[in-house]
Amino acid sequence: MARRLPPLSALRPFEAAARLESFSRAAEELHLTHGAISRQVRALEEHLGAGLFRRHGKRVALTPAGRAFAERVRAALEEIAHAADEAGASRENRLTVSVLPSFASRWLMPRLIRFMDAHPKVEVNVIASTALANFAAEEVDVAIRFGRGPWPALACEHFLDDEYFPVASPRARVPKHPRDLAGFRLIREDRDYWQEWMRAAKVDLEVPPTGPLFNDSTYSLQAASRGEGIALARRSIVGEDLERGTLVKLFDVTVPSRESYWFVSPKPLADAPLVKAFRDWVKAELAALSPARARRR
Repeated sequence: MARRLPPLSALRPFEAAARLESFSRAAEELHLTHGAISRQVRALEEHLGAGLFRRHGKRVALTPAGRAFAERVRAALEEIAHAADEAGASRENRLTVSVLPSFASRWLMPRLIRFMDAHPKVEVNVIASTALANFAAEEVDVAIRFGRGPWPALACEHFLDDEYFPVASPRARVPKHPRDLAGFRLIREDRDYWQEWMRAAKVDLEVPPTGPLFNDSTYSLQAASRGEGIALARRSIVGEDLERGTLVKLFDVTVPSRESYWFVSPKPLADAPLVKAFRDWVKAELAALSPARARRR
């Protein structure tokens, strides 16, 4: 039976694309790129030997086979979600948190000991990954995600906005004016805000399509601190680097992020005592650090 299963990692992207009738909107919902959705759907079509979508430029529409398959996949995923919810009811003394590596290493982990001290009987598991949280398979209770929520299938709470600005090593040669960035190596990320920042700085420069490209801010900031280029940093995760002096902020121009931080949980777990305790603790830590930027709802 296992040999007949399609690529399981492609089912969520396919279901989202089928439901939304858009690869772009599916990518936004699942925190993936348009290209990643397209590749997953193509892999599924190749496995099945059938076309699931008709493509008309950037527009897509389900084929009859795709529509029938989508209905069965959606029902199967909902059944798995219900099973996960029932299994989650017994996880009273364990909290599993999914979080981006950048936020985990630069914000959460240095502070997590305080949460564990306040809840000594709780086993805390942290899954640091850029992948979408798999609430069922990994028994994730709550995820901290950086994106454009809310997501209708989940319980979501917006708790922090962010902004970007350039940073570099204090030992590196740095530009004196934004227009001088043309002569420096710019470190890029999958979520790239360089062009928005250039507009905010009122300079007419194009970001080179080549050069270092990272999928997580942890690596781009490490590269910048080693003097390998200039990175565009999120304020939420670069604070300790600025305080220690391993990075310095360049210029006084910042650009607001299109994405924000969200608490995300399966709806039946949203009000579980440990999930609520963790959310309250994160918000209290943020409020103590910077009350103006911590949002409570």
